[in-house]
Amino acid sequence: MTSSTHDLWDNRLLSQIITAMADGVFTLDKDGRISSWNPAMERITGYSSTDALGNTCSILQCSRCFGKDCPNGFKACGILTHGQGEDNECLVRHRDGYDVPVIKSARAVRDEDGNIIGIVETLTDMTELNKARKKVEEAYRRLGEKFRFDNIIGKSRTMQQVFAAIEAAAASSATVLVQGESGTGKELVASAIHFNSLVKDGPFVVVNCSALPETLLESELFGHAKGAFTGAIRDRKGRFEEADGGTIFLDEIGELTPLIQVKLLRVLQEREIERVGESKRRKVNIRVIAATNRDLYKLVHEGLFRQDLYYRLKVFPIFLPALRERKDDIPLLINNFIEIHNRKTGKNITGLSHQAMHAVMDYSWPGNVRELENAVEHAFVLCNSQQIELSDLPMEIRRIVIDSECRENYRMPVQTKRTPVKLNREELLILLEDCAWNKAEVARRVGLSRTAIWKYMKKWDIPLRKDR
Repeated sequence: MTSSTHDLWDNRLLSQIITAMADGVFTLDKDGRISSWNPAMERITGYSSTDALGNTCSILQCSRCFGKDCPNGFKACGILTHGQGEDNECLVRHRDGYDVPVIKSARAVRDEDGNIIGIVETLTDMTELNKARKKVEEAYRRLGEKFRFDNIIGKSRTMQQVFAAIEAAAASSATVLVQGESGTGKELVASAIHFNSLVKDGPFVVVNCSALPETLLESELFGHAKGAFTGAIRDRKGRFEEADGGTIFLDEIGELTPLIQVKLLRVLQEREIERVGESKRRKVNIRVIAATNRDLYKLVHEGLFRQDLYYRLKVFPIFLPALRERKDDIPLLINNFIEIHNRKTGKNITGLSHQAMHAVMDYSWPGNVRELENAVEHAFVLCNSQQIELSDLPMEIRRIVIDSECRENYRMPVQTKRTPVKLNREELLILLEDCAWNKAEVARRVGLSRTAIWKYMKKWDIPLRKDR
């Protein structure tokens, strides 16, 4: 092969490689005009080689060319000074007018004397990679067990809405009304709002409005002057004054008496308080967050709660879902409580057995998250293995599984010998009730003899008949 033939072969091979490349490649001649434009550049930019050849690279409208707009002249291009360009993520403008994310790189081509005779630039399309990045970020966000607001845990859609509401409330100073059943975490929400707000360095004062009678609650909230009543031996600040510069959280707001409702309305309207036994008005700079497990709107229509106070409180309402409405979060919550109690007890419990998890997922959780935490703590007392078993859970949760098994066994004819099961007094009583106190039927269901059932009943002092 002659030298000229060899050069021709090299040029053809190089041309085919550039044509086949997934990355965009183009070159500029010594005058700064586009001299080559591979098919990938056509796909990335929408400009055909016919459109591009002879133009300057300014047609790309690159967002990042050495810190300034793309120059019109080749001699003004920073590549002449730098010799090469860093690999940078930037945007180029597609022919149809939208931006395409790319990684752009440029290199100067020099002759034997070191003079620049052209430039080679490459573009790597980042569109699909950016989409993949966003999907991964979204997956992490959705699958994350703990979010940015203290110890509130959940990945369900309803909890995502709660988190968004907390974030919005924290960014404002509006009065917030948190509504939800007992045990749903209303105080956690209130503290999350406070500690993510502009007054997070101020005090966070919690008052349970149902814990004290009217006279004591009035003094607790507003303070009192010396001699205001028997036992008032000195002036005392109320909780509103203690919360000055911060947040006061009024829990169980639906339990307020009419007198306290009137005085609270003045605080919300004027941001002023009067201590019991004095007429001096004192300014307070406070953020008010209230919470209730009652239907305030219904109380308003029943004449038990002031309408004007209700609308003052619900400037920004947040509704907390019951645990039964977000059961997807139960495994996350259980894992969190297990971690907490493992640290407290030194145990190494890893989770729940399949049967135990089935029971907790079927249970209605009237006490919500608080009840779930108590159930896990109850299980830690009994559990002596690495998994929490059904027998470790409180009776009200186990009862669902026992009742279900009793009903299934009642429908199915007993044809095979069952493996005997362990019983306790509560479970035996449930079985007796379900089987109308027929000891033989109970024995068949649990795989024991009728005599064994009688012995258990005698041992636990259970009468042989229900009416006894």
